[in-house]
Amino acid sequence: MATTFDVSNSVTKSAVDTSKFVPEIWVDEIIATYKKSLVLANLVRKFNVTGQKGDAVNVPGFTRGAASAKAASAIVTLQTHSGTGIQVTLDQHWEYSRLIEDIVKVQSNNPMRGVYTEDAGYTLAKKIDSVLHDLASSWQTGAGTAAFDKAVIGSDGSTLYTSGTPNQAPITDAAIRKVIQTLDDADVPLSDRFLVIPPVARNTLMGLARFTEQAFVGEAGASNTIRTGRLGNIYGVEVYVTSQCPTATGAARIASLFHKDANVLCMQQAVRIQTQYKLEALAELLVGDTVFGAKEYRDAAGVAIAVTA
Repeated sequence: MATTFDVSNSVTKSAVDTSKFVPEIWVDEIIATYKKSLVLANLVRKFNVTGQKGDAVNVPGFTRGAASAKAASAIVTLQTHSGTGIQVTLDQHWEYSRLIEDIVKVQSNNPMRGVYTEDAGYTLAKKIDSVLHDLASSWQTGAGTAAFDKAVIGSDGSTLYTSGTPNQAPITDAAIRKVIQTLDDADVPLSDRFLVIPPVARNTLMGLARFTEQAFVGEAGASNTIRTGRLGNIYGVEVYVTSQCPTATGAARIASLFHKDANVLCMQQAVRIQTQYKLEALAELLVGDTVFGAKEYRDAAGVAIAVTA
């Protein structure tokens, strides 16, 4: 004979807020949100120094050598090591904090901590990308200021941007090819090159037949670029779109075409979340933070492109 149970006294979500008794996997959630929100941080040279002590990371550098003819019965030609490394200061400490009062947790349908945990991961990821984007102002011996004095304009890829009398222009096919040549002339490796553009530049590129029409991209059916709007790859360079591209003095948006060695990112503490109950406030304090350092690594390995906002 089957046994029946009286469930009229069961603790249910509709009867009482059980959020304090049900565990939430929020640590994994913030890490996942943080990782999927990163764009530029995933494209540059990265060194993981998590858990290591110190306030700076010394990254070695070297100058390319030369080949020498081997003479018969002679020893090989030794080359003197040369090259200057860089020091990346771990001085970037950013935080995200929320105070979640008990009444909000009790009356909310959705656990507020989960919402803010996801927002913390997204916000801290954007900050890391923003710091890396600003380093483009130092490429090609730039001054490292918001003027982006060594950026080239989007129309030809060679004329320098002047913030005093702004001359930015929509990005063109010719400019992309010229900037690629700039990297080629500097012996920058052909692999691991990326083009990161603001949404306004994506809008421009989608209007260029060379990057969308089947006659040029060789795609058919549902995968045709003109149907999906996906640019993907231009002249062997992977294309990424992000709203984090900086705005230069003079209102130009800055796109970047670079090799992964243009910048270096050193993560000393990945994003983390800590909570503490504040009895005096009858609230839970949620704090997320991260510690890292970033610096230009190879000056000739990147070019900033000033496009119309």
